[in-house]
Amino acid sequence: MLSMRGIGKSFLGVRVLSGVDLDVAAGEVHAVVGENGAGKSTLMKIICGVHAPDEGTIEIDGRPVSFGHPLDAQRSGIAIIYQEFNLLPERTVAENVFLGREPVRRGLVDRTAMDAATARLLDELGESSFGPRDAVKRLSVAQQQVVEIVKALSVNARLVVMDEPSAALAEHEVELLYRLIGRLRERGVAVVYISHRLREVFDLADRVTVLKDGARVTTVPIGEVSSDELIRLMVGRDLGTYFPARSSATGEVRLSLRGAGNHKLRDIDLELRAGEIVGIAGLQGSGRSELAKAIFGAEPFTTGEMTPSRPRSVREGVALGIGLVTEDRKAEGLALRQSVRDNALLVARALGAKGRDGVGGLLERVRLSPPRQEQEVRYLSGGNQQKVVLAKWMTMAPRVLLFDEPTRGVDVGAKAAIHDLMRELADDGMAIMMISSELPELIGMSDRVVVLRDGRIAGTLPAGPSEEAIMRLAAGEVT
Repeated sequence: MLSMRGIGKSFLGVRVLSGVDLDVAAGEVHAVVGENGAGKSTLMKIICGVHAPDEGTIEIDGRPVSFGHPLDAQRSGIAIIYQEFNLLPERTVAENVFLGREPVRRGLVDRTAMDAATARLLDELGESSFGPRDAVKRLSVAQQQVVEIVKALSVNARLVVMDEPSAALAEHEVELLYRLIGRLRERGVAVVYISHRLREVFDLADRVTVLKDGARVTTVPIGEVSSDELIRLMVGRDLGTYFPARSSATGEVRLSLRGAGNHKLRDIDLELRAGEIVGIAGLQGSGRSELAKAIFGAEPFTTGEMTPSRPRSVREGVALGIGLVTEDRKAEGLALRQSVRDNALLVARALGAKGRDGVGGLLERVRLSPPRQEQEVRYLSGGNQQKVVLAKWMTMAPRVLLFDEPTRGVDVGAKAAIHDLMRELADDGMAIMMISSELPELIGMSDRVVVLRDGRIAGTLPAGPSEEAIMRLAAGEVT
């Protein structure tokens, strides 16, 4: 359906794409992977008419096309679903689906026709949990993603570009995404799937194209490449060195919980030791994030004991030497319109503290690239934003650092840098607790894995457990 040949693009003299070829067939799921900065987003924006290529050609069904505007691409049957949805929360589902294209009857918007068309598309996707007249603000993230897909189908899209579609989804919601992509494939719709999550790439894709430094490295059928090989193609690094070596030495107990609980947690017994990374596993709603927030003082424990003491507020938690790298760095971890330097000093300034090190030294330690202190954080990649969050807490030299989904939405290379830094901090004597939905990350990084279920600890596993062992505990298949 789509054929791109020799695509090149530069911005302000900086070459971001060079000689890229891409073919996508009708009914195919074609994954595009690579580190941040590899050129994935620019290539997708060229496909969707946001940017025009400086070089190369684009053909649809063998006919040359040229897109001067996203509407041109849309008329050719191409739609894009961005990681951050383009929906109006106060409007209904149908109003969002037909925004700017409302059917008109006798000079007025024909809401009956609009609702009926939306209902028909929802039915085709097998979606019955909400209807065309529901307000978007009342929908879950997964349901909002369905609305975006319905929008694409409403313009008769034959190719849908999905940019990190699972980044904001809970584990059980990813299953819905899989089913929706299957339905698109059945309709003969081509899907270009961009994701840092290699498991999804292997689950969904028919072929995968690897980009690196603005050039195409290879395109291969998914059955002809392993995850080890794919990572090596992306970053030039073996999977064997993807996770840093564990330390055999642990120190004193830095934090202890005995029978701790609140309105979401019960009977939590847990110790975090210096030099140790404790992984926290569990299904959505098991209490993982709630545990981190309770230890930190954001949603305090109301029962049980915590040593050195039970914080009643975030300020008290920080004073006890506890830091929390939150799950949503943009909403809870950063001031996006402030500079890298100001963000790195957020906690220190809030508490009137000087902080431990100069900002420059901290930014070098977290491997921020490039370490421009005056750049606004919103312009950084996801991986670099996460490194700034780490620098923010390192200014306070915490004794305990809690990570909630530390590598969500960052590329493979940035993941490796964050993993290395976490192990370095543990080796320096920090106690680390890590929550992750990615089981390979939990298994590769943790010195032991604590599994939560329904707000309680279901069990504890030693280093290197199997995925099956974790899931059995999380799902309640063993006692």
